[in-house]
Amino acid sequence: MRALSSTTRPWWRDAVIYQVYIRSFADGNGDGVGDVAGLRARLPYLSALGVDALWLNPWYASPQVDAGYDVSDYRRLDPLFGTLDDAESLIVEAHEHGLRVILDLVPNHTSDQHPWFQEALAAGRGSKARSRYHFRPGRGPDGAKPPTDWPSIFGGPAWTRTVDADGEPGDWYLHLFAPEQPDLDWTNPEVREEFEDILRFWLDLGVDGFRIDVAQGLTKDPAFPDLADLAGQTAGGMLDAAGTGHPYFDRDETLAIYEDWRRVLDEYEGDRVFVAEAWVADASRIARYLAPKRLHTAFNFGLLSCPWEADALRGEIDATLRVLTGIGAPATWVLSNHDVIRHATRYGRAKTSLGDAKGLYGSPVDHVLGERRARAAVQLINALPGGTYVYQGEELGLPEVEDLPPSVWQDPNRHHTAHVGPVRDGCRVPLPWSGIAPTFGFSPDGASAQPWLPQPPEWRHRTATAEEQDPHSTLNHYRTLLRVRREWLHRGLGDTAPLEWIDAPAGVLAFRRGEVVCYVNLSDEAVQLPKGYRVLIASEPVGGGRLPADVAAWLVRQQ
Repeated sequence: MRALSSTTRPWWRDAVIYQVYIRSFADGNGDGVGDVAGLRARLPYLSALGVDALWLNPWYASPQVDAGYDVSDYRRLDPLFGTLDDAESLIVEAHEHGLRVILDLVPNHTSDQHPWFQEALAAGRGSKARSRYHFRPGRGPDGAKPPTDWPSIFGGPAWTRTVDADGEPGDWYLHLFAPEQPDLDWTNPEVREEFEDILRFWLDLGVDGFRIDVAQGLTKDPAFPDLADLAGQTAGGMLDAAGTGHPYFDRDETLAIYEDWRRVLDEYEGDRVFVAEAWVADASRIARYLAPKRLHTAFNFGLLSCPWEADALRGEIDATLRVLTGIGAPATWVLSNHDVIRHATRYGRAKTSLGDAKGLYGSPVDHVLGERRARAAVQLINALPGGTYVYQGEELGLPEVEDLPPSVWQDPNRHHTAHVGPVRDGCRVPLPWSGIAPTFGFSPDGASAQPWLPQPPEWRHRTATAEEQDPHSTLNHYRTLLRVRREWLHRGLGDTAPLEWIDAPAGVLAFRRGEVVCYVNLSDEAVQLPKGYRVLIASEPVGGGRLPADVAAWLVRQQ
């Protein structure tokens, strides 16, 4: 067992946090869906990987229209995943393995099956129950047009019309996501009090923090203006940064909510933490969420939008560190998550940014090149100041599954619009643990149910068991990388050590942090490493003092 780390600086400032997409991690009861029992059984694997904490995607009671992001009861587990007793046991056992637990909190909207929304529908127009959500009359003489031109991120209008008790068309309600996900009205004191109580409920059970879903959302312009009437504002999507003055994203009023939440969290001992999922215009906008007495950390999504080019990556790193250092907040680096195309696939194409990847979805991928670059990228971010996130399966080098048949798609993007981009199910396929055929140990031996999404047969080479036995595998690279990082935190890789750029050949990123020098070769040719140094760890074999293309290395001075 590995004890929870105990230092004078908060653990989350340079932590490595593993994202558990629970329905796809490990199935303990054989129904084809991952659950708490499966996760508990795999805690030794996560501890051995070397991460510091787990972020769990929503496990609350839910109709599962949007994979749990439509919550009907925030204080109860969905039966798919287990019971509240199972949750408490997991928290205790994770702590015994040296792993903290961060829960995903969904405050922008509830499920339409939540008791509040059901009460609102029954209560009718103008009722107190409806004031917890955004109900508004439609436009036009018969109210048949939506109140605004706002679009749903999942396609179609962001408004759905209700039917009154007499069967006549009624008011409309706002849902920035699926119609089954009505937006809460955060000007209502009941809403604020309820979520502060939800925070305390889980903090009392021992969780170590919360990831805040759609943290840039929550409050809306009370005038409800049309986007078409606002200069510079477009509909965009969840992953498209909103401009200043947007009517429903990145509004100043949202920040006051987090000041209240911070006061709740500060009542508890043990360095509890908030991390914001906030898709905003740039690092300066992120900084507003991380001001003192607000949130602790926020995902730095900028690297997802960077091509595999040294100048672009350096520019994003500099911009992020310049802003966050100024307010004393740590960076939190991300390469993949449950909403975006896996970076091992993005990096295997000629154009490598997330924006490019959407347009190239389904086109040929050089998987060897993609995995090579992915290993270099994870070594890069773990040498930067701040913390990092690992999305489950990236430690196995898993690619995006882009050939799932439409019959198995569950992403609401595909239910509410006919767009032709990525289906998010491709990064959510259940993990392969062992064996040579599906279910690859995802479910117990003898289970009759198939995984909720089909696993590619070629993943027999990608199982955790297979990679454990290969000293050159991506899994073993991650294990070694995180072990070395932990060993050198106090000699240059901790959050306090500044980053100093070093002159290097074109196409190469080179910087020093304390005693550690990081080189990342993003050019097309091998480059000479500096003399007088030895390789501490490299993403691929390095020999003859030259760093091959698409390889990262950490160096320290020879003794």
